[in-house]
This record gives sequence, structure tokens and C-alpha cells, in this order.
Amino acid sequence: MTLFFYLIIALITFFAFLHAWAKKDYDVSRTVVINRPREEVFNFVRQLKKQPLWNPWFKRDPEAVLKYKGEDGKIGASFYWKGNNKAGEGIQRIVKAKQGRVFETKILFVKPVKVNALTYIGVKEIEAEKTKMVWGARGNLAFPLTIISIFYSPEKALGTKFDEGLKELKSILEVN
Repeated sequence: MTLFFYLIIALITFFAFLHAWAKKDYDVSRTVVINRPREEVFNFVRQLKKQPLWNPWFKRDPEAVLKYKGEDGKIGASFYWKGNNKAGEGIQRIVKAKQGRVFETKILFVKPVKVNALTYIGVKEIEAEKTKMVWGARGNLAFPLTIISIFYSPEKALGTKFDEGLKELKSILEVN
């Protein structure tokens, strides 16, 4: 019984050490150049109802329930989703929208794990028909996600999805 007790204490100490050592904050972003005017790009990406067209997380469960509230693209507008275990459940709400420049949303994932994040999109005109767009997310990791992030970083987990989404967005906007 004493050995078992010491093993449990050692295991708890090990996980506490990993949690204390792990990075708790993350900020991951990707950039793309889209051959369209800045206003056109911004007006497309700020609409929550258009996100299923280019956001790769929606492909995890095309049958997910989506419910929208408020005036799409404006501060306070939100949507709720509930899908399978890959898509999970959560709510996203627009918290900042500077016309033609910056768009931010708060996301609360309820399932499979509780996570709060801030997503951001920034657009900048390079030329009349060329727009540079940044898509990113930042937030804090709580236990046990801090430990998981040591082995599977937010940079890897989110970065590949951002790359996929930006590639899809570019193809949608440059075809039209």
C-alpha cells in the first residue's frame, strides 16, 4: 500500500511539473494573398454564415446543427454549433469589426473540452486587386491541455487547419 501511495504521489508530481513547465499561452496565425479587393475579401470573411464554405472545422461534421443569432457580420452576432465528437459543441460571437480591416470573434468550445479562444482576421490592401489576409487564434491553455501541447502544439494543431482554410478561401474568392 505504501509503494502504491508513493507511485501516485510521484505521478501527480510529474504531471504538476509538466503543467508548470508547459507554455500556457498560444498565438497561431497564417497569411495568404488573395487577388481580390480588400473590401470584397473583408465582407466575405466577416459573415458567420459563409464560414462553412471555407473554414475547415465545418468539414469535420457537415451535418452539425448551426443556429445563427443577430445581424451577420456585425458586433454581437453569433452562432451555435453542435456536431459529432470531432466538431464538438460551442458558440462563436463577433466582438470586434473595423470595416475593411479587422474582425475578431470569441469562441467558447463546450465539447469535447472547454476552451476559450479569440480568433482574428486582418486584411490589408497590397494593390488595388491584391489583399493580404491574416487568420489567427490566441488563447490560454488549461490543464490537461498544457501537457498535451508539449507533444502536440497549438502551432501544429491550428496551423495546418488555417493553411487549409486560407487555401480554400483563396480558391473561392479568386474564382468568382
